[in-house]
Amino acid sequence: MHALTEEEIRASFVNADADEIAQIAMPHDLLLAEWDYLDFFAWRDPIAVRRGCVVVERDGHAVGIVLRSTDPGRTRSGMCNICHTMQPGNQVALFTARRTGDAGRRGSSVGTYMCADLSCHESVRLAAPLAPNEIRPEQLADRRLDGTHRRLHGFVNSVLAEV
Repeated sequence: MHALTEEEIRASFVNADADEIAQIAMPHDLLLAEWDYLDFFAWRDPIAVRRGCVVVERDGHAVGIVLRSTDPGRTRSGMCNICHTMQPGNQVALFTARRTGDAGRRGSSVGTYMCADLSCHESVRLAAPLAPNEIRPEQLADRRLDGTHRRLHGFVNSVLAEV
């Protein structure tokens, strides 16, 4: 992902109005972000605890989505639909995003279960399972990264889709 400034990040949001965008608090470590390492940039708003943000590159441009979360589940375990990582239930939450355009103005939204701290890009890089596998660990990591990228872009596309 190419490096973005705070202004570029704010300008990238497609499903929020100007007042909401102005209220979004940037992550405290924005200046320390390792952009070359990131597949996408995501954070929980440090002020509005139910708000999350994700920025992806799409066709060479940054596209930002504002998310709303529920409280994490109380179940024993859950799976993030983005990185496909099993987590304790309290570390997975339902995130919804208002659609863009007329659909969003009418209240239409889409949702998916994601890592509650939006750290999917870290979760897919965790060590490979210990079970024997025909796939080498670096190939497995590449597959997991590709899948995460595909699923996150699918979610972004559903936010952008006209209904």
